[in-house]
Amino acid sequence: MRVASRMETMRPVEPPRTEYAWNGDVALAYQVFGAGPVEILYLEGWAGNIDVAWDSPYLSSFLRGLGSVGRVVFMDRRGRGLSERFSPDAVSPFEILADDILVVLTAAGVERATLMATNEAAPLALIVAATHPDRVVALVLCDPTVSYSANEDFPSYLTSAQWETFFERVRVETPRSSWWDGPSDHPEGNWFLRWCRASEAPGALIAEFRRFQDTDVRAVVPTVRVPTLVIVDPEGAARLAGDPAGGRYIAAHMPDVRLVEVGDETRLAWPHWYGRGDAIVRETRRFLEELHEEEARLDRVLATVLFTDLVGSTATVAELGDRAWRNVLEEHHVIVRALLARYRGTEVDTAGDGFMATFDGPARALRCAQSIVHAVRPLGLEVRAGVHTGEVETIAGKVGGIAVNIAARVSAEAGPGEVLASQTVRDLVAGSGIAFEDRGQRALKGVPDEWRLYAVIDSEQATPT
Repeated sequence: MRVASRMETMRPVEPPRTEYAWNGDVALAYQVFGAGPVEILYLEGWAGNIDVAWDSPYLSSFLRGLGSVGRVVFMDRRGRGLSERFSPDAVSPFEILADDILVVLTAAGVERATLMATNEAAPLALIVAATHPDRVVALVLCDPTVSYSANEDFPSYLTSAQWETFFERVRVETPRSSWWDGPSDHPEGNWFLRWCRASEAPGALIAEFRRFQDTDVRAVVPTVRVPTLVIVDPEGAARLAGDPAGGRYIAAHMPDVRLVEVGDETRLAWPHWYGRGDAIVRETRRFLEELHEEEARLDRVLATVLFTDLVGSTATVAELGDRAWRNVLEEHHVIVRALLARYRGTEVDTAGDGFMATFDGPARALRCAQSIVHAVRPLGLEVRAGVHTGEVETIAGKVGGIAVNIAARVSAEAGPGEVLASQTVRDLVAGSGIAFEDRGQRALKGVPDEWRLYAVIDSEQATPT
């Protein structure tokens, strides 16, 4: 009777008008509702359809509550719901999805927003906050996941074999009543299955979760410097709802974070966050009200650093002579700068015959490095390159920090025509189609510990790993 009584006070509502923002030829669906002193961009995990969401009394009640906190931009990420879908062989990497968020924010007239994300949408919010802190006021993460496969921090997570079993279940059972772990006679069950069907087709779901299987953003977590609220269900794992381990990991490794544990009185095992909607809205309101409106713009961001260097330039100078060498070097610089512009790199320094640049996405940095290697060969030049993603400091326009040192040392380990990447970079580009060869552990001069490095396979020969 308790559930039925509450349902009587929670009615589905007509959804707000759906708008579309365009990232190139890709249409991104979003809605704007609510009013208040803050602006929130909300990303749903597990499933998503911004029209069907309003048909659930529970979820629509949560959304209305969120709209009482501030002006909400509610979007379907690429591949989901009303946004452009993708086929199983074309799942977009996280940095493209991060671009989509910025595009939607701009289309909605939002300069800076609090990013609110649930479940597997949390890594995307973390990446955006780390790489674009100028666009992110704060994070609110509900039952977040940071890694998807079993490892030393999450030994109980799925193994490769268990993932395959999950994928087979998706093929056979999508979506049937076995996906709904709540009470069999609960009126939310039918809506939940319709919501799953309206989110994405089974083949795309499998392809997306194959990308998640290889995704690990633990290295990103300590670099996020925006205030963050993490909300977990302490009994989520036991009820097949949301494992609190991911949120607790973030709370232990992020410098400015608040962890709140909120249980679900409705006992709706799937989906789990909006069953605690009232408490989540309450904690979000309290958190955002406590943030000072005057925030100093952060000078520490997550960036991908690229170093390039010409191999054997001294011998080439001796062979060509000074004047001819200057002409070749000028052509080299023109080519490199054009490619940096193409791949949205920012030139930081040019020291003789090498470049240092930063990127807001590792896949762009790797593809830029490969393009530079190929483009300068007709000049009789060989380039080596190193790429690393980490936290950098920006002081008076200059970029520094340990990530810069690591990228420089990785570049020094590369051979002629080779692009080397750190393991952090390899982990972050899972699903991008970039392939690697393991070059083993290396001791990098002046950098603690040993680092596993990977050579990027030539893009014309590469197959995803």
